[in-house]
Amino acid sequence: MAYDKNGEEHYNLISALHKSMRNSDPDAAVYWLARMLEAGEDPLYVARRVIRFASEDVGMADPRALEIAVAAYQACHFIGMPECSVNLTQAVVHMSLAPKSNALDLAYMEAKSDALSQLAEPVPAVIRNGVTQLMRDLDYGKGYQYAHDTKDKLTNMQCLPDSLLGREYYRPTDQGTEARYRQRLEYIKDWKKKHS
Repeated sequence: MAYDKNGEEHYNLISALHKSMRNSDPDAAVYWLARMLEAGEDPLYVARRVIRFASEDVGMADPRALEIAVAAYQACHFIGMPECSVNLTQAVVHMSLAPKSNALDLAYMEAKSDALSQLAEPVPAVIRNGVTQLMRDLDYGKGYQYAHDTKDKLTNMQCLPDSLLGREYYRPTDQGTEARYRQRLEYIKDWKKKHS
């Protein structure tokens, strides 16, 4: 089969696989997977791309997707081709059928932008680790609240720098399991408002 592992077709095929999974089309995803593997693509390369997909496109909508993707990578590493083709097929079908959310990717990209523009922002003293007497004299860790010691396992401590106070990066969707995480986050935010 004509397949240039270092050229454009390599990237066209991995793009087709990724976009078929994103579009929830397991038949197309399995076809593109077979095209790549039967042309001699390294199954570990494909498995790494599926791992990325599990967090980038599925994320908290199905947290087990990452476990499945990593397990498929390990299976490919342990048994290689042609046997691992079925492991990759399982992972690719799972990703295709899983509910989708890119909230994690969006959260990181926003946080990355802020991090790069504010690299000198100091860590709030309350969450600094005061391991020496000098650090404690400088109020490192002063007022720290250990969440596990509280009734609700929550605190109202400020963990973001002052310049980013109130910034929200993670915006959970209503897809799959992420809907439960969204409810939990709303509960936490309400609790913090009531206890601030």
